[in-house]
Amino acid sequence: MSFAATVLRVMIASPSDIPDARDAVEAAINEWNNANSSTKQIVLLPWRWETSSVPVLGGHPQSFINSQGVDESDIVFALFGSRLGSPTSDAVSGTVEEIERAVASGKPVHLYFSTASLPNDVDTNQLDGLREFRAEISQRGLLGEFGTTAQLGHEVWKAVEFDIAQLDLGVPTLKAAKRGVQLSAQPHQEREMKGVSKQGKPQYSTRHWIEITNSGEEDALDVTFETVGENTSMLLVNDSSPTVIHAGQTRRLNVMHHMGGGDPDVLRVRWTENGESREREFHVG
Repeated sequence: MSFAATVLRVMIASPSDIPDARDAVEAAINEWNNANSSTKQIVLLPWRWETSSVPVLGGHPQSFINSQGVDESDIVFALFGSRLGSPTSDAVSGTVEEIERAVASGKPVHLYFSTASLPNDVDTNQLDGLREFRAEISQRGLLGEFGTTAQLGHEVWKAVEFDIAQLDLGVPTLKAAKRGVQLSAQPHQEREMKGVSKQGKPQYSTRHWIEITNSGEEDALDVTFETVGENTSMLLVNDSSPTVIHAGQTRRLNVMHHMGGGDPDVLRVRWTENGESREREFHVG
């Protein structure tokens, strides 16, 4: 079924040493589209120079990446592993030039550094340059890290949700109908005082919960919740018995987090609608 949507181009920038990370960002974008495009009426279009750029002669390759990629993108994800990249006439590397150009034009830029083990054949000059750049850029904003491609994919979802909330996207020409069950999951946390230590200092804990909202016009029956992944740090506290989330109702799902767990926090919701079993997964980290 066709639907009207706002299309946002998402550029993936990095040196050539982390192709797996570039693939992970693109995969996360496509997964977000599959889960959200029809309901949010937004489509994310990944842009990578190696697959999306158009070959053109008559200038430096970086200038064409800038004009075709950076200038035409709405969001930029920049990734670094153990290399800073090759220098250009205007910056210490092509990726750094893309970052600076995007920042200068007011685009949201999300910058992540790998914490994985360094390769045995690491170029020490490149590594030194990367560390110097990270020290400088850390004074200009918040930086992200990723140890695995799975963690990076989770970070991409968080960044995308943040950007969409911040961007003024206007109103699509067609409004999505709210027929049936329309579930959404929004994580929350609150710091609360739990007592006083023997030294008289206040002690705090953080309470976590997820609000499950049914914004559709039908009741969700036989609703159950479960975490996804064998190595998740998220635990569900509520009764596991099936429940009902009525149309327009919000249900609070209490959760706890323990140390460890490398999988992203993903909640799977199953329910019955018009006699048919349905399910959906939400990234709630």
